[in-house]
Amino acid sequence: MTDKLDFMHQELDELQEGKRFINIRTMDSPADGWMMVDGKRVLNFCTNNYLGLANHPDLKAAAKKAVDDWGVGPGAVRTIAGTQAIHLEFERRMAEFKGVEDSMLVQTGFCANQAALPPLVGKGDVIFSDRLNHASIIDGARLSRAKIIVYEHCDPASLDAQVKEHLPNYRRGLMVTDGVFSMDGDVAPLDKLTEVADKHGLMTMVDDAHGEGVLGQGKGIVHHFGLQGQFDVEIGTLSKAFGVMGGVIAGKKVVIDYIKQKARPFLFSSALTAADTAACLASVEYIDAHPEVVAKLWENTEYFIKGMNKLGFDTGHTETPIVPVMLGEVGLAKQFSARLFEEGMFAMALGFPTVPRGQARIRVMNTAAHTQDDLDKGLELFAKIGRELGVI
Repeated sequence: MTDKLDFMHQELDELQEGKRFINIRTMDSPADGWMMVDGKRVLNFCTNNYLGLANHPDLKAAAKKAVDDWGVGPGAVRTIAGTQAIHLEFERRMAEFKGVEDSMLVQTGFCANQAALPPLVGKGDVIFSDRLNHASIIDGARLSRAKIIVYEHCDPASLDAQVKEHLPNYRRGLMVTDGVFSMDGDVAPLDKLTEVADKHGLMTMVDDAHGEGVLGQGKGIVHHFGLQGQFDVEIGTLSKAFGVMGGVIAGKKVVIDYIKQKARPFLFSSALTAADTAACLASVEYIDAHPEVVAKLWENTEYFIKGMNKLGFDTGHTETPIVPVMLGEVGLAKQFSARLFEEGMFAMALGFPTVPRGQARIRVMNTAAHTQDDLDKGLELFAKIGRELGVI
């Protein structure tokens, strides 16, 4: 008799043979410029802790106080008995920070896309989605049951052509894009995409997970392009530049009120803990009061990219602290990552299906937590392994 789980063994073996099996390392210390990983102290170029706030004393103090004040769990979904005053305080402060009418707090950035998309569009509607949008956008779009039309990556002309062809067949439409694309580090031309959307009467939505705390003096891509008040929905995460956990949906009050009535992750899953919420609130206050930390992130980014390009590495089309070191084949990328780790650097290899076949890379995440000595050490190790493996 065939084991009902045989297909799992077979597929796992195929992943191993194709060098696509994901081996998960263990963090033995907080996220910072240097970390303990699998028991080894390494220079960290792997986390999304852009502003170095994940281990900041102000955020830790706020979380500890919130545990004393509110306990460790909310006890219910937000619409029953889980909305605590601190949740409302955060939502007010985040809306103020971003210059929008309102915001709502959900459990994660992934949940934020699943919460926002199905209420905005449904069967009989159409979503125009960038070809390289994040998996959370793709999944939220599928859940909506709207027709999904893909336009070419960061291409307003392609968006315009697709809208002209398809929008007349549907009740209403939505344009959705990542702000900063997490694998390549490029920035969506949000101003030009918005022009197309406005011309055709589309709703507009951007996932700014890698832009908040990074672009627009830390306020995000909508600020970066000067589109405050013109844009309908901004999705954000609090687990990257903000250094904590949680997701945000921000925009016009009518949109937020509407989503709150219909969003399943909001209606049927317990609220974010008070400790996380307090730390998020402390993070917003810190970023607002310390613009120099965002400036430090960009200073480090420019220094590192310039150094890598001088060494002869291909860093793709990045415009942000995300630096893809393009290597091509997944086997080479994994070998390169393993050698970096042996030499004291944590920088993970990414291959298919996370990125297209033949475009495997090491993704370097610059942060404000790195010193110039750290960056020089990183450049030195990339040069050493790059020459060793014949990449440069």
